[in-house]
Amino acid sequence: MGENMARRVLIFGNSGSGKSTLAKRLANSDGLAHLDLDSLAWQAYEPPKPPERMPLNESEHSLKTFIQDKQNWVIEGCYTDLLQLLVGNVTELIFMNLPVDLCIENAKQRPWEPHKYPTKQAQDANLSMLVEWIAQYDLRDDTFSRRAHEDFYSAFQGKKTCYLSNLSSTRNSRDI
Repeated sequence: MGENMARRVLIFGNSGSGKSTLAKRLANSDGLAHLDLDSLAWQAYEPPKPPERMPLNESEHSLKTFIQDKQNWVIEGCYTDLLQLLVGNVTELIFMNLPVDLCIENAKQRPWEPHKYPTKQAQDANLSMLVEWIAQYDLRDDTFSRRAHEDFYSAFQGKKTCYLSNLSSTRNSRDI
């Protein structure tokens, strides 16, 4: 990659697939600005009220604000509707297409995410709901589903990689 070439990466897949881990690795090793779409996809909420999605136009405004002054970035999330807003700005797509059982195991081993939960205990209290959510990946027919992710990946015409297992594994990518 030439010195003046921008690097703008989208990483997507099921919860627990390794999106955040890879995004942080790329941000640190390649000096990319990092955005977790969770931070702009949901309205603030107080339990026991369930979370609600932010209106799409508000999330879009936040996305545009994030990328407007950054030449190099990595954005990660499971929201195909938000990812589609960025297609014209992307240089690389990475689909974390792991089996559901592996995503569940990864979620159970997830370190505390202080940007999402006030304590590790609060995060762990949400684990059963997260595991149920992950397990529905192949059954859903929404912006978070495997079908939506596969369609998004297939339609993308640029550089793209699909990982089928955790990144520490060997021989783990293919083009679907």
